Amino acid sequence: MSSMAYTRDDILRTLRAAVGRSSAEQTELTFIGQREASTRFAENVIHQNMLSEDGRVTVRVVDNGRVAVSSTNDLSNDGLDSAIADAYAIAAFLETDASFPGLVESPDARDGDAFFASTAGYSAEDRALSVREIVDIAKRSQLETSGLYRLQTDRIAVVNSMGTEQYYQGTAAELSVSAADDDEFAQGWGIGASRDVNRIESAAIGKTAVSRANRSRNPVAIEPGKYTVILEPAAVGQLLLFLGFLAFSGKSYAQGRGILTGRMGEQVAGTNITIHEDPFMSAYPGVPFDYEGVPKRKVALIENGIARGVVHDRRSAAMAGTESTGHALPADNPRGPYPKNMVMATGDASIDEMIKSTTRGLLITHFWYINYLNPMRTQISGSTRDGTFLVENGEITTPVENMRATPSILESFSNVEMLGNEPSIYPQYSVVMSVPAMRIIGMPFVEETG
Repeated sequence: MSSMAYTRDDILRTLRAAVGRSSAEQTELTFIGQREASTRFAENVIHQNMLSEDGRVTVRVVDNGRVAVSSTNDLSNDGLDSAIADAYAIAAFLETDASFPGLVESPDARDGDAFFASTAGYSAEDRALSVREIVDIAKRSQLETSGLYRLQTDRIAVVNSMGTEQYYQGTAAELSVSAADDDEFAQGWGIGASRDVNRIESAAIGKTAVSRANRSRNPVAIEPGKYTVILEPAAVGQLLLFLGFLAFSGKSYAQGRGILTGRMGEQVAGTNITIHEDPFMSAYPGVPFDYEGVPKRKVALIENGIARGVVHDRRSAAMAGTESTGHALPADNPRGPYPKNMVMATGDASIDEMIKSTTRGLLITHFWYINYLNPMRTQISGSTRDGTFLVENGEITTPVENMRATPSILESFSNVEMLGNEPSIYPQYSVVMSVPAMRIIGMPFVEETG
């Protein structure tokens, strides 16, 4: 039976009964169910419609100080009992895990307004009509489009032998569109994301991609060096995403290898930079609990440029002598916690005002193929993509060939002269961020070799 056929009560009752049959001292079962419907298109033609459903239960047992994990896609009683027995058997061969504080009874997490029937019921025909609208816009400019329209319904439940029972159901819709000419000398891009598919404005996203592509025709090369840059929200989100991985994990912080270890209370960015982890942001609410069943908290990460905090699961919190903030990943994931709903405070400037106040600089749509260069300096490398433009004397003058940026993220966030007054939602790698545009002075660029 499809995992989506199970009701909330079915899932909780099944997990509760399985936990009760376990012979381990402590047992935790986490159910993750997902239904994904997607449409892919390229060269102005839909080439794939896909519908997939999956349900998985991760088992964690704690016995005599040993912690073991197993998982199964078999949601029957026999399947769950077998997975529990596997974890119990594995535990007998493991060393005692003194760093794991054990399971805990957690209070009920607050409800999140994250499920929309409109998204769950959005059909392949609905998606095709949106794609056709985008293609028609592109054809009027002799451009070709490619992209992905993806919709998800996610369900998560956590039940443990200490009395924790949590359940969540949410939807997500995301549309990304690229537009280009035959030779790809003109390139543009647009994206939209929401829990509610009715908030995805397909035509507007298509027009944005087409407009950027038209504006980027016949790009010129400019010399590498340091430039004032105006980053669209997506580009800001990509910097923030990697900063989240590098700086805000409680695991690396507690192990003494984090960027912010020993720096709490210090100035690490400009006074105009404030970043919170906020699972309850109204524009895109997150899952209200983590994969240990601990309710999520809003966490101040950077306030007015001062380092204030990191996110924790129970293991990293115990190592750091504090409490979990509700950011555990599934038990079979070794990476440790990281923020998944970051919000950056806005400023008072529009992108037009940033452009008008720039004597010479670059307007950047977003980055591509980002990699770490020097993690301890939060330095990355990424190429500009889908619309890079030279700004001179307050005006956009010419498109520019893609360039490779090599900034330190914290140094860049220390050199922000202007912040946008309108936040945008940007999703990537299961992280959702609310970010404004920004103008940064002195971002370094090197010669693009690829």
